[in-house]
Amino acid sequence: MQASRARLFKEYKEVQREKAADPDIQLVCDDSNIFKWTALIKGPSETPYEGGVFQLAFAVPEQYPLQPPQVRFLTKIFHPNVHFKTGEICLDILKNAWSPAWTLQSVCRAIIALMAHPEPDSPLNCDSGNLLRSGDVRGYQSMARMYTRLAAMPKKG
Repeated sequence: MQASRARLFKEYKEVQREKAADPDIQLVCDDSNIFKWTALIKGPSETPYEGGVFQLAFAVPEQYPLQPPQVRFLTKIFHPNVHFKTGEICLDILKNAWSPAWTLQSVCRAIIALMAHPEPDSPLNCDSGNLLRSGDVRGYQSMARMYTRLAAMPKKG
């Protein structure tokens, strides 16, 4: 546990130092628990998520970095690889392809890449996956855009 705590403190310092370097990701550590983090990520441009800001919750295990963090969307998102109700994310690096070389910041990067390039063949959201697999890209994009507007964009007025 000491090693994971040291690693997380190192990542925390790195995040503080590089705040301006990565404007798409805002990673914040819980004040009272180094194993709990949240992130705000910007929806990638030229995707239905563009303009949205999505909140992620990280639960870091005591065996980190030998085990991956558990990450889920707190913001509702219509995406084939994200469970609509729980926010669970289907991403190989969070499961069997994890490596200690990954950091919380690079996990955020990978999630942004997944948002831009969904994998409809391993869906957690079957409705979303089925739209893409059947070739209804327009239907998928309009649903994703609608949920982005409803859940991930600041309310006007």
